[in-house]
Amino acid sequence: MRTVFVLLALLGIAFAHVHQMRLRKKDSLRKMLIREGQWEAYMATKSELRASRTSFAAGFPQKVNDYDDAEYVGNITVGTPGQPFEVILDTGSANLWIPDSTCAGGLTNPCEKKNKFQSSQSSTWVKNGRSFTISYGTGSAKGFLGQDTVRFGTDDTDLTVPKCTFGQATSIAPFFKNEVIDGILGLAFQALAVDNVKPPFIEAIDQKLVEQPLFTVWLEHEFNLENVPGGIYTYGAVDTTNCGPVIAYQPLSSATYFEFKLTSVSIGSYSNSKGWQVISDTGTSLMSAPKDIADKVAAQVGAKFDRTYGLYMLPDCKTPFADLQLVIGSQTYTLNYENMIFPATETKCALAMDSFNGGGFGPSWILGDPFIRQYCQIYDVGNKRMGFAPSLQALDM
Repeated sequence: MRTVFVLLALLGIAFAHVHQMRLRKKDSLRKMLIREGQWEAYMATKSELRASRTSFAAGFPQKVNDYDDAEYVGNITVGTPGQPFEVILDTGSANLWIPDSTCAGGLTNPCEKKNKFQSSQSSTWVKNGRSFTISYGTGSAKGFLGQDTVRFGTDDTDLTVPKCTFGQATSIAPFFKNEVIDGILGLAFQALAVDNVKPPFIEAIDQKLVEQPLFTVWLEHEFNLENVPGGIYTYGAVDTTNCGPVIAYQPLSSATYFEFKLTSVSIGSYSNSKGWQVISDTGTSLMSAPKDIADKVAAQVGAKFDRTYGLYMLPDCKTPFADLQLVIGSQTYTLNYENMIFPATETKCALAMDSFNGGGFGPSWILGDPFIRQYCQIYDVGNKRMGFAPSLQALDM
């Protein structure tokens, strides 16, 4: 009998793997609208929509589930055989939803050009019977829940998770019309999920499909290029190919978002050690800080806020400025000039930071792609902690 148990244990190890998933980098909606001269009008419309809505669900601060700045997307499949979808891999939310075949919306149908899930074409789809609504500051995604196999990628060898519950959207917010993505794959904790739906990666952990209950995110710095490889998600292990040795782990303050304590911030002659709750969020291309801090950081680098772009614009694209230093735990993490500047247009550059109002609850900062590009993020779900390791990508601007 003991031999049987040993064999079963070995089989369990054999079927629990490490899986890597390539990302694609695209231009964010903000950058596209800036190029077209439509950003200011878009934000005015968005503000009107927000003002007409009295609240938003699940306690999400607006910026956290606002995908105007999302730049890295991945491919998944749902069903058997797999139907492909391009999604934002979002550590700032915890639900998977994609458009259903019945998704509609009149003349301005935001589902029109998106991939849609055909449940009748999947041999593994199971009806759930419950409805879902995920609210955003300017609208919602709503429909019904289903159960099916989700693959983190498109190849047969990619992480494949049976019996995942996901949202089949019959309508989505108008602002998704301009987004190139089909849906959202949330990677945060189940406690954050709308209707307490178990996220697919948590399902993978529970089914022992990954070697370790964690994933690593490495983002490539591709400057102003788009539709190019953008990084790698490694499910089940620390990425030791693209990331250096782990600097430190920081316990999570809350296992909802990947939320932890930021002790202090400094740049040039400015420093502040008030202490804040922050989240590591793959769903935004910027660093987001309380407005008073963002204003002071911008002043240190000579950037001025421009309503046309909704950004702190720099005087030029070539003058280096001081490093931004963040203290987390006992470690100081330095963000250099190359990761804190980006081309907003062909001739103008912006500081990769904007202001964020958490509304008095939840995180005060969002550590987005500039931080994640400089430091690989280890989302240790099992131990409820964040790990940070230096990216091994050499920068040459």
